[in-house]
Amino acid sequence: MLSPEPKRSAPKTKERAKEAISWREGVVKDRGCAQDASCMGQYRLLEYCAAEEAVSPLGSDARLECLEAQHALQYYRPLQVCKCQRGSRREEHCLKVYWTVRHMILNGVFLVSAYEEYDISPYEELKINLVRNIEMSQMNQCLKAAQDCGLYEKCGSLRSEYVVACTKRAGQSDSSCNRQKCHKALRRFLERVPEEYSFALLFCPCSDTLCGERRRKTIVPSCSYEETVRGEERVGKPNCLSLHTYCTKDELCRSRFADFQQNCQPSSQSPSGCVRESRAMCLKAYAGLIGTIMTPNYVSNSSTEVSQWCTCEGSGNEWQACQRILTLFSSNICLQGHHLLVFMVMALYWNVSNEIFLSPWRQTDLWRGEVASVHLCLCQSQTRH
Repeated sequence: MLSPEPKRSAPKTKERAKEAISWREGVVKDRGCAQDASCMGQYRLLEYCAAEEAVSPLGSDARLECLEAQHALQYYRPLQVCKCQRGSRREEHCLKVYWTVRHMILNGVFLVSAYEEYDISPYEELKINLVRNIEMSQMNQCLKAAQDCGLYEKCGSLRSEYVVACTKRAGQSDSSCNRQKCHKALRRFLERVPEEYSFALLFCPCSDTLCGERRRKTIVPSCSYEETVRGEERVGKPNCLSLHTYCTKDELCRSRFADFQQNCQPSSQSPSGCVRESRAMCLKAYAGLIGTIMTPNYVSNSSTEVSQWCTCEGSGNEWQACQRILTLFSSNICLQGHHLLVFMVMALYWNVSNEIFLSPWRQTDLWRGEVASVHLCLCQSQTRH
């Protein structure tokens, strides 16, 4: 329920909503809504409602009118079932439409658990092909992935672009980086470079801490992940609930997090540890969070454990809700190292759209970096496959 606020009058439905005509109309038109005057009118009103409520809560009359518009759009099926394309030129436009038609249910009187609503991905289903020939050896695989990236012009140039953006100081007297530019450059890299190169950098298997350090520093965590300095002020880890709240206010971050929740949902009953058994999509969804306020990363040079840069200290009676967010990364069996790295190594050999048999290898065996034994497992599994 919303806390008491000064009442606001209902928006003048037809007159004031016309002022809220957006450039996003082109996206709605693609779905056919613009061809229906009633549908377009309701959409424009709902878009106006979302913009107004972002400033301050609407009064009861205004909220009722907005809820009626939202209810009316529920009968326009194309808008209810449409999905968006990751990394497309119009991704943010499309996500704006997607969340606008769902806005009042999430923030109005019919509010349900955000975790239940936000675990439905707004993105289209993908089939990812990770076909890459690598030589299994004692070589530092993260170093090799970086070398291979440099040999591919697009990968090399976009990697250099985000490294510069993430290491450049925000100002002459400011020791911090421009985090917004860093995140934007990281997203650009991950959206435009084929997964066979970007995933090799993010998920390269390591046998020692030197390799692990290179892997952990792939996304320039001092800027993109950790935030220890803001201007001239030193800051600690933010609360995970605050981080999540900030994320839900941004359509892109909210969408990427929903995609992660759907595709990396853990299951103790599944051989892979994942509910959807789509290991490639879990990797894609995880990578999709990089470059948002919810950017995850490895917690150390000697572990495959990943986490958010946040804490649950000071959560009070919301401690369990905070832990739920944190454990989506730190204790998610779908993301644990032996699932992530074994799949990555195998994906480099086979097309991931095919189901791959995963034997119950122990995480310690893989993390010791015994590349020869991993190679043996690969050969045995390939024979079974």
